[in-house]
Amino acid sequence: RIGSLSIDILAEGPTGETVIIENQLEKTNHDHLGKLVTYLANIEAKKAIWIASDPRPEHKKAINWLNENTPRDATFFLIKISAYKIGDSEPAPFFDTICEPSSEAKEIAREKGEFAERHFKRLDFWTELLEKARGKTNLHSNVSPTKDNWSTAGAGKAGMGWSYSITMNKGSVELYIDRGPDKKDETDKIYNKILNDRERIENQFGEPLIWDKVEGRRVCRIKSICNIGGLKNEDLWNQIQEDLIDRMIRLEKALKPSLSKIK
Repeated sequence: RIGSLSIDILAEGPTGETVIIENQLEKTNHDHLGKLVTYLANIEAKKAIWIASDPRPEHKKAINWLNENTPRDATFFLIKISAYKIGDSEPAPFFDTICEPSSEAKEIAREKGEFAERHFKRLDFWTELLEKARGKTNLHSNVSPTKDNWSTAGAGKAGMGWSYSITMNKGSVELYIDRGPDKKDETDKIYNKILNDRERIENQFGEPLIWDKVEGRRVCRIKSICNIGGLKNEDLWNQIQEDLIDRMIRLEKALKPSLSKIK
């Protein structure tokens, strides 16, 4: 029993795993779906089987959703039971599998899990970085941490901004330029104007920069890469964050004279 609830059948699978079987000889309902999940969670079973005579469409979707959004080793089955009789024979049960886990469903679950984990890691990473940055520069002082892989603040010019970015393997800082879909020529003109100062900018920054302008792409970028590590290297986060902040401060100072000439 789980509290006031009683499991219909508690079985053991072929590899010794605990299996919950919930029987419902009628149309499926929310009560039995809730019981199935409750039993699975409380006794740490890995397989849940729901047998019913009339599975409703919304419960088919619910079982498929559970297979796609729960841990890889948790599996859910929805089975329709019918009675068949041939001639004068006794009625015999027929079990038809309506929903079951698949490698595709569990791959979706794995990808969703990794995606969610990355989101929370990014939030933590930006929270720490922005807090450190506020003590050294005002560029991102009004920016809140997000789950995105970038954190951006305006550069005081239309269509331009200072952006930090982080991937699993590395980080970067950049000035991006994008005056909009109908102003590609204007974006290119600004980029080329800054490019004319490349030697002075890189000398002041202290190392070569990446001048990122691709034919056919609207956005132009001037960026610097941090190769210490990325989001997956939590033990190096402090070093990565300090390096990114330093690069952002140097980038803003090096580009400031050129930006002052742009309207």
